Amino acid sequence: MSQQNPKILALTGGVGGAKLALGLANLLTPDQLMLAVNTGDDFEHFGLHISPDVDTLTYTLSSLANTEYGWGRQDESWACMESIAQLGGETWFNLGDRDLALHLRRTEMLRQGQTLSQATTAIAQALGIRHPIVPMSDDSVRTQVHTKDGELPFQHYFVRDACKPKVTGFEFTGIEQASVQPQLLEWLQDATAVIICPSNPFVSVDPILNLPGMREALANSPAKVIAVSPIVGGSAIKGPTAKMMRELNIPCMADEVANHYGGLLDGFVLDELDKYLHGELNVTTAVAQSVMTSLDDKINLARTTLAFADDLNGI
Repeated sequence: MSQQNPKILALTGGVGGAKLALGLANLLTPDQLMLAVNTGDDFEHFGLHISPDVDTLTYTLSSLANTEYGWGRQDESWACMESIAQLGGETWFNLGDRDLALHLRRTEMLRQGQTLSQATTAIAQALGIRHPIVPMSDDSVRTQVHTKDGELPFQHYFVRDACKPKVTGFEFTGIEQASVQPQLLEWLQDATAVIICPSNPFVSVDPILNLPGMREALANSPAKVIAVSPIVGGSAIKGPTAKMMRELNIPCMADEVANHYGGLLDGFVLDELDKYLHGELNVTTAVAQSVMTSLDDKINLARTTLAFADDLNGI
């Protein structure tokens, strides 16, 4: 990373996105890094506002993430869900006892008139997080998955049905009326780079990019836009990205992710398994070890991506 003072916006969602975000947070100060998070996965459950991608990032940055499951909190107990099952309630979406506290607190703040961004900031600060976590919008956007069996809300597809239905497309209900969170637009005015984390391009990144005005803000920003491939050697490290690509008749290859983002990108980071594509795409590429199993892996990928941004900026 150069001596220039970077100003980075990372677009993130899911576990892969949170991993790279943690690496970036270990290298950049809170005034150098802002994290924009997908909220298309949000939904209401038991009357509570659940923000899965926001919470995955929050738990990851606060060192509270349950690394065994890849979701939820560590040192969790399940007494509430066991009691709900006993009472005949739905248990397909597991909420641990400690995790419930976060959802109760968020919902309380929202009912008191705070925005989702305000509630997210308050919770993050209470957990010791210094870097700004910013929901993509304070307005309701809900990802709907079109399948051969009909339309499903995202969490029903992803959790209840374990991604089994065959995907035919996606829709983001409410996105036409939603506004990009103003902090993100302000940050973009003098950002040096935008990093699209290795998140699912269809359901984690597209909701952010498709918000009215977001692509224009990216085009007008001086920032170089870099995506890190979520596809490694023809498969996804985690999540249904590869399955979705196959069902949408898109070859499950890293270059197809770059094609999906199209002219938005200034750079694309390939995994070492896909280095044969280096220099062969319609966008400048870099090669890195992008599978993140340890903290060092996360930091090293972040460092390589930031150095790539410097190269693109001519530093």
